[in-house]
Parts: sequence; C-alpha cells; structure tokens
Amino acid sequence: MKLYGIGLLLLLFTVNSFAADVDITKYGAVGDGTTLNTIAIQKAVDDCSKKGGGRLIFPEGKFLSGTIALKNNVILSLQKGAVLLGSTDVNDYQNLDPFTEGLGVDVGWALLAAVDVKNIGIEGEGMIDGQGSKLKAQQILTDDRPEGKRWGRRPFLLQIVRCDGVKLNGVTLHYSAAWTSHYFQCRHLDIENVKIVSVGVAHNDGIDIDGCQDVTIKNCDVESGDDALCFKTTSSKMPCSNIVASGLRLKSNQGAIKMGTESMAAFENIKISDCYIYNTTNGGIKLLTVDGANLRNVEISNITMVEVKTPILIRLGSRLSVFRKGQDTQQQTGTLENVVIRNVKAKAADNAQLMPPSGILITGVPGHYIKDLTLENIEIQLAGGGTAVNSRQVVPEAIDKYPEVKTFGPLVPAYGIWARHVDGLKLNNIKFTLGSNDVRPAFICEDGKRVELNGWAIPETTGAQAVIRLENVSGTKISNTEVKGSAESFVRVEADGKPAVDLQSNKTPGIKTLIDYQKPVTVPTAN
Repeated sequence: MKLYGIGLLLLLFTVNSFAADVDITKYGAVGDGTTLNTIAIQKAVDDCSKKGGGRLIFPEGKFLSGTIALKNNVILSLQKGAVLLGSTDVNDYQNLDPFTEGLGVDVGWALLAAVDVKNIGIEGEGMIDGQGSKLKAQQILTDDRPEGKRWGRRPFLLQIVRCDGVKLNGVTLHYSAAWTSHYFQCRHLDIENVKIVSVGVAHNDGIDIDGCQDVTIKNCDVESGDDALCFKTTSSKMPCSNIVASGLRLKSNQGAIKMGTESMAAFENIKISDCYIYNTTNGGIKLLTVDGANLRNVEISNITMVEVKTPILIRLGSRLSVFRKGQDTQQQTGTLENVVIRNVKAKAADNAQLMPPSGILITGVPGHYIKDLTLENIEIQLAGGGTAVNSRQVVPEAIDKYPEVKTFGPLVPAYGIWARHVDGLKLNNIKFTLGSNDVRPAFICEDGKRVELNGWAIPETTGAQAVIRLENVSGTKISNTEVKGSAESFVRVEADGKPAVDLQSNKTPGIKTLIDYQKPVTVPTAN
C-alpha cells in the first residue's frame, strides 16, 4: 500500500508539473484582428500537448486564424473579450476528415479541428467567430460553381473527430461559414452553457452529434440558420447512443430537434427534455431514419414550442444513401420503434410548410412500419382552415426521397395527427385548439395496426364528414375522448370488410353516427 501511495503521488506530481497555463501571445500571436496567427497558435498547441497538456489562454483581443488542430490534453481558454476569428480566405483551412453530407456535398474543412485525440476542451467567456458571411463573399469572387456545390468548401467552426473526453463550457460560437459544431464518433462529450448564434449563410447547423456515445448537452442557447440540435450517423460503424440533452433554448430556420438526416448507424438510448423552441420554420421535433439506421429507445419530454412550423415529424424511409465513400456500403431499410414523446405544448405557426397547417406527421413506407410509438400529454394550437377537398389529399409515399416536411406536401388530410404504416401507435391525452373551422379529420390513420386513442379533447368544428378516419386499420381502440363540435360520424372506417373498433366512454353529443363503415375511397392523384 505504501508503494502504491508513493506511485500515485509521483504520477500526480508528474501530470501537474507538465500542465500549465500558456498565454498564446508568448508564441507571437497578435490580437489585432488582421494578423494571421495560424502558425503561432498551432505552435502553442503542439508545445502544450508535448509537455503533458494544459490551458492555452486567449487574452482580450481578436486573434485571426486558419485551421488549428487540437492535440491531446489541451484546453483552449478564451478570456472575456477574447475572440478567435476565422480567416475569410478558404485557402487558410484544412480538411482533416473529409466526408459527404446528406445532400451529397463534400465537406469537412474547419477552423478548429481535432482528430483521434483525448482530453480536450474549449472554455471561458470569450468567443469563436467564423465570419461566415464575409468568407462567403470572398469565396464567390473566385469560385464560380453553383452554391449547392460551393458551400461545402466553406469551413465548419468546430470539427471534432473520434475524440475521447471533450468538454465545451461557457463559450460563444458565432457565424460559422457552414456547420457550427460537428462531433463525429466521439466518446464522453460534455457541452454545457454554450451560446450559439450562427446565421447569415446556408447550412448553419448549431450542434451536430454524429455517431457519438456518452454525451451530455445542458443549458445551451442555440440560434441557427439550419438545424439547431441535430443527431446524425454519417457512418454505419458507430451509433448515437447514451445521450442526455436538457435545458435548451432553440431557434432555427430549419428544425429545432432533429434526428436522422444522415442515418446509417443506430440512434438509441437518447433522452431530450426541458427545451424551449421558438420561431422555428421547418419543424420542432423531427425523428427520421432513412438510410438503414435503427432508431429506438428515444424519449423526448417537457417541450414548449412557440411559432413553430409543423411541430412534429416522424419518418421511417428508404433513401439508403452512403456518406463516407469507400468505408460503407448501402444498407437495407432500418427500423423506428419504442419512441416516447410526452408533455409537449405547441403554438404552431399559422403560415407553415404545408397549408393549411397540420400538427403531427407520422409515416413509414409500405412493408416497413413505425412500431410502438407513444405520444402523450400533447397540446397543439393550430390555425385551422382545412376544407372537404383538403380532407382527401393524397400524400406521396416519397419512399427514397430526402426526409423533410415539404416532401409530403402540399398538405396532409388531417389537421391534428396524420399517421401511415404504423403498428402499435398509442396517442394519450391529446388536445387541439383551432383558430378557425377545419373540416379535415382530427386524426387519420392509413395502413395501421394496434392503434389506441385515449383522452382526446377535440375542438368544436362543423361540417366535417368524420372526426376520425381509419383506412385499412385493424385493432383500434378509442376511449375517453370528448368531441365538442358536430360531424356526420365520429369514426369513419374505410376498408374491405368491417374491422372492429372498440369505443369506450367517449362523449360525442353532436355526432350523428358513431361508426360509419365504407369501402376504400380512391382519390385521383393530381398531375
């Protein structure tokens, strides 16, 4: 025991003797906003790591730089008033981990990059500013490719690859030229009290978690031009798993919480809670798997949304793209199962991607069902305005298309929840309010099994054919649901035969017929 104690003391002494605070100005870095400091800062990082690690201090000032590669045991500490400023010349950046993102564009350049290192961090009250708009303006003077191709050459703010032990705390990330922070196949990742404002150019994702494990994200504030909190798996080799995110404020010009734009490896054991989503233009919660991933054991709870276009989209599809060429092969269609979304209050934007607006879209593809999905304690305020013609809108399958709300446009035939290709759908304590009359059904299910509705509050509407429409659905139970308005039927069943519908303790005083059985209706598809 004495020898063990002496050995431990010697180890602690050795680590502490190497760890030190180093001011980057001691290496010749100049904080005037114009001097390019790439070489000086990189030298400071390299020396610090070689000596066992420590903190690199960025004092007050604007330190212009191209790509900096972080090394083992180095923490960047940005003091109050310190800015690490990205160069506006794309030639000052390196791509240490090239790959292809979901739209087929080659990406990976970055201002701060870390590949295969351990115990790194970024902390402090300072800022990292990518000068995205200025960089784009400079780039297009010499790069005449279409913007859809050109943007990939622009650098991320952070590109952290296969690292173990990564901590961000307190820093502000501003105006990336592409994705703001991308973490690929990292373990033990902690992001806390980080503020992101990244708008002005396209593809300004906020936080991208790509095949990472053991992740905590807490008390962050994200305002992004693209997806705010986005989970990806651009490789089939490592899933996104064991992740907890809480206490987030999210504003986005795309999706606030998104999972699966790129989806080769699994998304599993993920919990997201206590988030405020506001002024978001392309979806509040979007759970997607379209490239072969298994999305399972995901729980999202205690979410407030204000002015969000289409609060929830859940999609299992068969696009089956490959993003890291030569490292992966095309996969089979994945699965989406055992997902719970609870305690959500949403004010949906009156002007949405699909008009008139709808609250929740859920769809698999033929032969591949979304299984065991539970939504409970959901309140959504909607504009209304749907017509009888709208209630018969045919929604495209879009089996191999990019997974987006507009993919299923121009509208869906239910104002509340529209579901297709589902097995084991539980919808408990759902409440909708409408700004104007809407004669679309509150709920439509197409091709479903084991569907349960319990404790719904249906707002007052008039002139509807049905409150609920079931098309080729078996094993339906509807209970404790109150309908305040009037309609021809409470439940309209369209199927060959008469599949049983179990009705228990519902209040439907204004409804003429409880169950109306009809043959399937064929609606012509518009050219």
